[in-house]
Amino acid sequence: MATKLKTSQIRPRDTGQPGAPPKLERRRQTSPYLALLPAVIAITLVQIGPMLIGVVMSFLQLNQFTIGNWIHAPFAGFQNFGLTLNISQPIGRELLVSLGITSAYTILVVGLSWVLGMAGAVFLSDKFRGGGLLRGLFLLPYAVPAYVGVLVWTFMFQPNGSINTLLGQDLHLVAPGTFWLAGFRAFVAIVVTATWRTWPFAFLMFLAGLQAIPEELYEAARVDGTTRWQEFWAITLPSVRSVSQLLILITGFWTFTDFTTPFIMFSTTPPTAARLMSLQIYIDSFVDLNFGLGAAMSVIMIAFLVVIAFFYIRLLRVRVGELPNG
Repeated sequence: MATKLKTSQIRPRDTGQPGAPPKLERRRQTSPYLALLPAVIAITLVQIGPMLIGVVMSFLQLNQFTIGNWIHAPFAGFQNFGLTLNISQPIGRELLVSLGITSAYTILVVGLSWVLGMAGAVFLSDKFRGGGLLRGLFLLPYAVPAYVGVLVWTFMFQPNGSINTLLGQDLHLVAPGTFWLAGFRAFVAIVVTATWRTWPFAFLMFLAGLQAIPEELYEAARVDGTTRWQEFWAITLPSVRSVSQLLILITGFWTFTDFTTPFIMFSTTPPTAARLMSLQIYIDSFVDLNFGLGAAMSVIMIAFLVVIAFFYIRLLRVRVGELPNG
């Protein structure tokens, strides 16, 4: 006759339910945090750590004489921030001008990338022969290394480059031999180059967003007799609104902090029209050897971006909250 086991002798299995032993329950609760711990440590060391060091450096009097032992450099307080924000002084005026140029540069690059990315995604959303090849060609600028792409555009903008050959000799839109890397034309050159680098990312995000739109919506709209333009405004654009909002935020950060494009095209002697804020910080830090002032400028730029991102996200939340009542 089989012996009956007492209820107290049966050990509960670890099923994640409240009846599991306390030790196993604690292990189940802490295991996700332990899995994330290496990533948190890596992000802290690679990103947050240098950022905090930069904040500390902005309060020090760092130059070519004190950078060797920067921890014991003289304390400058808010002197670096005062020089940076005082627009009556040359340093403050230069930073204010670079801030305006960088803002205009960001708005143009992000706007043009949005338009080109949306147009390319809508054009290739329909299946046709050769569409796969066009997708690969559209993504080519995103796959090319940034240094190579900007260097090629720098050669193209030379007086004897292909830009002048096309616009000057072939289309007669500009004077032959126009020098694009000086004066206001330098701003046009960096905007065109940055847009060429950025728009494939916008195209990729919009193309992925369009794939998630049910085809039944377009079929129902065509039954009602809507045009392609009406379909775009009534179906496509609202359906990719979240993608568009995220795209603007990401590309806006990328473009505002862009250093590769102006540095490769102009090195440390850019014209005023192409003196972006990131390049201005580099010149003050590594050319003029005023590292404390450059760190203060970096802190101001980060604070500016944080404020813009805060209001941008708040504005999106308000608009989303108004949608049901709209």
